[in-house]
Amino acid sequence: MIWHIALHADWLHAQRVGEYLMSTRGMTLDEVGYIHCSTPEQIEGVAERFYDDLDKLLLLEIDPDRVGSTIIEEPPAPGVEELFPHIYGPLPIDAVRSVRQWTRGETGWLLPDQGPENTPEVSAPFSE
Repeated sequence: MIWHIALHADWLHAQRVGEYLMSTRGMTLDEVGYIHCSTPEQIEGVAERFYDDLDKLLLLEIDPDRVGSTIIEEPPAPGVEELFPHIYGPLPIDAVRSVRQWTRGETGWLLPDQGPENTPEVSAPFSE
């Protein structure tokens, strides 16, 4: 599984159109060329670096076998050695295995249980 940090409004839009088209915060797939993703070990660091002014995010758990587009592990920028999974195409809604509310507590981001046994339906808590 790979993970993508999403904003609530972006996920609601994706549910309406059937695919997720945001690359990263405030930038679309068309603008960047791929969708930024992370491994479970990388997500907290990404949240700290790029979403530090927010207290609530969504965490999309993605099944790479259902994506349909090429996924390449590569550096996110020149000079960075750490590799991140990048999806080179739209993310189909049915490739998202779970969507979890992710909140920042007093000591940092509180990671949700990543086990599927406690996972709600993909859209259940977010279909306002």
